[in-house]
Amino acid sequence: MLFNTSYINKDYDELSNHTVGKTFSFFKKLKMSGVGSSRLIIQELSPNLEPKNMQAIDTNYANIELRPKGIIIHFTNRLDRYSWIIPYYRLIIYSTQMFSIHSNGKFIHFRKNKNYQDNKKFIGRMTDLKNTFLNLDYYDA
Repeated sequence: MLFNTSYINKDYDELSNHTVGKTFSFFKKLKMSGVGSSRLIIQELSPNLEPKNMQAIDTNYANIELRPKGIIIHFTNRLDRYSWIIPYYRLIIYSTQMFSIHSNGKFIHFRKNKNYQDNKKFIGRMTDLKNTFLNLDYYDA
């Protein structure tokens, strides 16, 4: 579910709180050592996820926010800010020549550069939260 969150959007607030849960408390954020990634460079967006006025010339950045039942990917296009809500049960992560996140036939590919290397610990934390939420004990090795 993609929302334009440049301005206050009550539909986004309600749906995000219902789908992926409310934000973590301040103390939980400190205990987790943060719930947001630093910025990642977007390599490619799926066609059905691109905003209508997407500019291919600009370098677009995104960051990922952790929630109790999913994640929210925030990215910008010129002056607009968009948020993509993904519950953990629909989240698929690939790490090949590029890092990508998929859900419901939509995807975002990120470049594997210095920004990705800085976020490796965060991505591991995101995967652990997903496995804990879905009770996927068989991934523990």
